[in-house]
Amino acid sequence: MLPWFSNGGFPLYLAPMAGVSDKIFRQLCKERGADVLVTEFVSAEGVFRRNERTRRYLDFDQVERPLGVQLFGGNAEHMAEAARQVIDWVQPDFIDLNFGCPVNKVVAKNGGSALLKDCPLLGKVADAVVRAVAPLPVTAKIRTGWDGQSVNAVSVAKLLESLGIAALAIHGRTRAQGYSGCADWEVIAQVAAAASIPVIGNGDLFSAADVEKRKFETGIAGAMIGRAAMSSPWIFSQTKHYLATGQLLPPPEPIEKWALIQRHCELAVAACGIENLAMRSMRGRLMAYSKGMPAGKLLREKFQHVSTLAEVGEIALQHIAALESATTAAADVATTLA
Repeated sequence: MLPWFSNGGFPLYLAPMAGVSDKIFRQLCKERGADVLVTEFVSAEGVFRRNERTRRYLDFDQVERPLGVQLFGGNAEHMAEAARQVIDWVQPDFIDLNFGCPVNKVVAKNGGSALLKDCPLLGKVADAVVRAVAPLPVTAKIRTGWDGQSVNAVSVAKLLESLGIAALAIHGRTRAQGYSGCADWEVIAQVAAAASIPVIGNGDLFSAADVEKRKFETGIAGAMIGRAAMSSPWIFSQTKHYLATGQLLPPPEPIEKWALIQRHCELAVAACGIENLAMRSMRGRLMAYSKGMPAGKLLREKFQHVSTLAEVGEIALQHIAALESATTAAADVATTLA
């Protein structure tokens, strides 16, 4: 039903992340090997009420396929109608149901991970959407449970499978954990063993080696990468190469990283139309890119104040020059000591 799992395929998903996995970033990750994309989560109530701002979150280009639209909400009828409207508007490859978001404003509306506490309602929502959009596939994303005393991912997975959910992504933390602590891959492995549908593992996948390790330890059918992609979109191509050859590729050279950063900024400005506004909204994204880069703390201090493309270009030139100078100095010292 989902062709990217056929013939032994092990698809790499870009995790849906609010304020991050917009059209621009999705396409940058697609260029670097992401197999399956999912939109930022979209309010079913916003779609149901035909809110124009909500509708903008649904925009995507054909190059992004296969792509799913992720919906959240706790009203089964409204979720079903919203899914139908999404299909009419943009014809995604699948609908994804968000049963995992831990954010208070979502949980307060009985959406996201709140439904892990109310399995009858969760089942009602899933059943309504599956029936409403058939034969289009419906997938879902969950967490291991609401808290450490109610880890119910296995029973939730079996319920969703029985209702026709085509694949399940599971983040290895409870709602109570948020993004703290370590992802529980033992629970993910239990879900993968118990379910007959593809299970996609998510949580603490920061390198190609992490993905390879979890793939063979847990039997997952695919991997979903989120926070690591924010700082290293090339993790997808690196992971594919490692899974195929067993060889770890070196990280991109600084000039290649800066070319990506500059392009991301340029695309954001073009999409927004107002340079200052676009660049201010990019500050958080630039902070993420600086993770793991030499002199990252200094870069973050500078990124807090950028408001033009020219400023980013100047920071890049200064950073590359400083790295080259340090490399030259190190080489001179090595020559002197030789």
